[in-house]
This record gives sequence, structure tokens and C-alpha cells, in this order.
Amino acid sequence: MKKTTQLSKTCIAFLLLFFAKSLLAQEAGPDRTLSPYFMVKSEGKELDQLPLKSTSAAVNIAGVIADVTITQVYCNEGEFPIEAIYVFPASSRAAIYGMKMKVGTRTITAEIQEREKARQTYETAKNNGQRTSLLEQERPNVFQMNVANVQPGDEIQVELKYTELIVPTEGEYAFVYPTVVGPRYMNGSESNAKFASMPYLHAKEKPTYNFDLKVWLSAGMPLQDVTCTSHKTHLKYEVTNSVQVSLDPAERQGGNRDFKLKYRLAGGEIEDGLLLYETGGEKYFLYMAQPPKRVSIEKIPPREYIFIVDVSGSMHGFPLEVSKKLMRNLLTGLRPTDKFNVLLFAGTSALFSEKSVTASADNIEQGIGFIDSQQGGGTELLPALQRALDLARDEEGVSRSMVVVTDGFIGLEKEAFDLVRNHLDDANLFSFGIGSSVNHFIIEGLAHVGQGEPAIITKEEEAATAAEQFRKYIQSPVLTRVKASFDGFEAYDVEPVSIPDVLAERPVIIFGKYKGEAKGKITLTGFSGKKKFKSSFAVGKTTPDTRNTALRYLWARERIRLLDDYNRLDPSDERVKEVTNLGLKYNLMTAYTSFVAVDREIVKNAKGELAEVKQALPLPEGVEDSAVGFSPAIEGLVLRGVQSGLFGKKMLQAVLLVVGVVLVVFGVKRL
Repeated sequence: MKKTTQLSKTCIAFLLLFFAKSLLAQEAGPDRTLSPYFMVKSEGKELDQLPLKSTSAAVNIAGVIADVTITQVYCNEGEFPIEAIYVFPASSRAAIYGMKMKVGTRTITAEIQEREKARQTYETAKNNGQRTSLLEQERPNVFQMNVANVQPGDEIQVELKYTELIVPTEGEYAFVYPTVVGPRYMNGSESNAKFASMPYLHAKEKPTYNFDLKVWLSAGMPLQDVTCTSHKTHLKYEVTNSVQVSLDPAERQGGNRDFKLKYRLAGGEIEDGLLLYETGGEKYFLYMAQPPKRVSIEKIPPREYIFIVDVSGSMHGFPLEVSKKLMRNLLTGLRPTDKFNVLLFAGTSALFSEKSVTASADNIEQGIGFIDSQQGGGTELLPALQRALDLARDEEGVSRSMVVVTDGFIGLEKEAFDLVRNHLDDANLFSFGIGSSVNHFIIEGLAHVGQGEPAIITKEEEAATAAEQFRKYIQSPVLTRVKASFDGFEAYDVEPVSIPDVLAERPVIIFGKYKGEAKGKITLTGFSGKKKFKSSFAVGKTTPDTRNTALRYLWARERIRLLDDYNRLDPSDERVKEVTNLGLKYNLMTAYTSFVAVDREIVKNAKGELAEVKQALPLPEGVEDSAVGFSPAIEGLVLRGVQSGLFGKKMLQAVLLVVGVVLVVFGVKRL
């Protein structure tokens, strides 16, 4: 009974505080907040509220390059014409280079246009009664599809194409196909993130659309350890170096977690490699250099570790339990000479100790207990990062590493990147993404600007391995002070301009263009432990191949990634113009270019205006309802009560806040 009463108090308090907050925010204007909400189904059949009927992917992996075709099928089974809106993810490094729309027997190839122009083209076609589709980038890994004038009985297919590079880590290759965008916590501070206000199904509700995926994998050498760790699949080997992977029919509703395929090559290593491609007077290259094996270093100076752990609503349940296991593995692996601190964040943050403490057995147990004692609602990452960055150091000369553990369900990614980039000083930052559908963009981006390594943990049993890899990265980098030089090979527009330290055992990737003949050599130098490292590759033994068409897209996408993905650019910044021109020239989706397709046939809209329908998304597997919060329908009832004069706004605000705070203080444990 006591626990039931406590739970009731908790629920009432959060409801009251939420309503009060909503009322206060209302005065700021109509766009008072950006937050997801739960779908409320209506009884009538006049409007099809779930127009997306299926989404499928056909993946062809040849060597280290994946080419992916996504097919989304929209069908209006209602009685009213609609505009369907669907938000979906893709790999954060995907180069989306094509889109088609199929209506009946007609196929319309989409055009790449500047974002505002594409939106105007779409709106004009929509108002003219033409079937039209628009694809916009909301984040490098989040996209929004709009399909307008879908008539009752219509079936419209939209086909997208993208390519990406598959880079091995510790000898293991992984192809990840994201399936669902997790709810983003916006805190009402970003007006262009409309995708964050999409509706969601409740936890454990299966996706309302069918999901299918097939992979054709050809590595050029024998494959081994081919496994799918996320879905039930069937493998069909053609020969030892080629396999077809298909989903089991039982996974038709498996679109609530990322698809993850892992494999290794016989021998466990890859050699240095070069790919060349020529087209339209431009020549592209991709160089992959395998670094040396990790050197063990016996005498490692003491280090300080600041663990920044997400305990917000979206982490409740499975993600938080995995986080706790990961933290136990990380903390127990510290040496007695190391120091650590733990900062937990949700709506606010809580610090384990004002100063970092030694990694003694007692302190570690207290640190783990501290994690168990806290939980909260929102996901205020930025204040938590700032608080961690401001922590004073106890000793000069002690290397500091920060470790962020989160599902990444926030929408202020670039603000976080700016904060880390501008204040990290001589520390580095590692990021762990926890859950079945994490926000890869922020996990990878934090590690990129923090000169650390990202890791994704989808299952509890992966925590120990991830912790051990983290210790290796910290204690013994694979290669430092890395430089590339070109002798007799006229390379230009090379990305990246400077090569960061290599912490994980993965190839160094260099994209670029070249002039003249493919000759000379590429040399990579650096330090492996205390020893000098040098590796050279003869360009002349490789010839351009017409099958390497993906290189032009991959080069342009890598340049866009480094120019824009991790930087918050002002519209007047020259880099915005450069990214826009790259998108238009290479037919690529960017933050400033979009794909739009228009069917010339005009349809009659007998019932007048279109009904806008936002396709409800499933919550990622393992994520609870607390990640979303409350429905706007409930909030609307309270707001209408205020507006109609049933009760005064200021009076209600005061009462709700006072009652909510009292309940929180007397019996509700929250962060």
C-alpha cells in the first residue's frame, strides 16, 4: 500500500508540474514547445491515420561500400485525401543521391533543389492537386518525407538510394540500418526541429507498418562469423565469399530497433587498399591504410575520468540497466592510482563528489550506488556537459577523459558539439550510446569533436566488451601524430585535412581527388607507442574502375560532413554556400538541398482541403512511455479550461505549482 501511495503521489506531482509548465510556456507564443506525444486513434474510418503501409531495404555490400535502396509504400485506406508526413532515420554518414516516386504505372524521378525552392515546388504542386513528394534533411541522420494528394485508394511508392562506407573496427565489419527515430527532448529552444513533434505509439506497441530487409554481401574473400545481433535472419551462402541475408517472416514488425549485421574476413585483417574512379573530367580516390597492431605500454600515468550519465525518462528500464552494468565494468577496471567522478543528468544534474575521488573499492561501490539512487524526466545534456567541463582539476599533469553515457534522445546536437569543441582543452571525450535505436549523430559527433571514440551498446552482454575496449583506447592509442603525404601522385581536395590519433584498430580513411596519371605513392607516418611508423602504397598498381561510382558521392558526403555536420553555421557563412553547391553538383541530400518529385497528372480533390497526417512512430524497443510524456490532447483540455474562463490562469498556475512542489518535497524522489 505504501508503494502504491508513493507511486500515486509521483504521478500526480509530475502531471501537475507538467500542466503548470505548459501553461507558463503558452504565454510565449503558439510554438511554445517542441515535444513528441502519443497518438490518439479515432473511431471513424474517414481519415487514414496510418498511411505508411510498409518500408523495406535492399542492401548490396561489395567490398567496403554499401549501396542501399529504401522503398516506402503509402496507401490511403480512408475516405479523405491526405498529406502523409513520415520521419525516419538513416546512417549519419549516408550519401543520399537519388529519389523516385511511383504512382500506378508512372515513375517520376525527383530533382535536387535548394531547400526553400524545393519546398515551394512541393507546396505549389500540392495546391494544384498534383501528387508530389518532398524529402528534407532534419539532421544528418533524420529525414522527413512529405507525400501530398494521396487520394482514397491511392498507392504511392517512394524509393530512396544512398551509399556508405563500411569500415572495420578491431577486425569486425558492421552494417547498421536504423529503423526508427527516437523521441527528441528539445526544451523548446529550437524552432526548426518540427520533426521532434511527431506522434508515437505506446511502449511495446508494434509498428503499424511492415518491415523487410535483404542484404547481398560480397567481400572478395572468404567470409566468417556472419551474424545479425538484432533480428532473426536466414543466411544463404552462394560461395565462401558471398552470402544473402534475409529477415525471418516473424520480423515483419521488427521496425522498432536498428538492424545490425556483423562479419569478419578470413585472416582477420585487411591490407592497405586504393579505389579509383574517373568521370566527367574529375578523378576520385579512396585510400584505406591499415595501422599497426596496438603496442602495450606498461607505465601509464594516472588518469582522471568524469562519467556523465543520462538518467532521464527515455533511459528508464532496459537502457538504464545496461548503463549501470557498463558503469560497473568501467569503474571496476580503474587502477587505484586513477581518480573518477560521476555526474548524472536528466531535468537537472547531480554530482557524486565536488572533487574527483580515488578509484578505491569503497569509492567505486558508492559511485555505483549513486547511479542507482537518481532518476528524472527531461534530458538536459548541455548544462550537464558545462558543469562537467567546469570541474576543477586536483592535480596538474593528470590526463582527463570524459565519458558520456546516453541514448542521445535530444535535439540540440550541434550546440553540444560547440560546447565540447570550445571548452574541452587538453581532455578527450568518449561516448557510449545505449539502446536499440540510439541517436548515432550525437554519439558519433561528441566523440568526433572530443577526439575520442564512440561505442553503441544494444544488449546487456555487450557492456563488458565495450568497457574493455574503452580501457585499451585510453591506455594505448594505436597510432599518434598521423600524417599522409603524396609523392608523384597529384592529390587535392583531400579529406580529412588533418588526421586524428587512431585509438581503435581500424583503417585510416583518406578521400580525395587527383590530377594526371594514377602513379607515385601515398605514405602514412606516425608513432606506434614510442616507435616511428611508416607505410607506403604504390598508386600505379591500381587502375580506375567504372564500378566505383560511389566514390564521387562518398567524397562529397565526407566533405559535407566535416564542413557542416558538426558545426553550427550562420546562414551567411561561406560554408553554407559550399555545402549547398556540393549538394546541387553531386545530387546529394544536405541540410540546404532537398529532393522533390511532382506527378504531372492533376487529381480532383472533391472534399476540399487535404488532411495532414503524421505517421505515428513506434517507440524504440526497450524505451518506456516516460520518454514521451503526456499527450497534447490532455494538455489541451487544461488549456481550453483556462481560455474559457472556468478558472484563472495565474491562479491555476500557482495552485498546480505549489501542490506539485509539495508532493515532490514530501515523498517524491527525483533528480
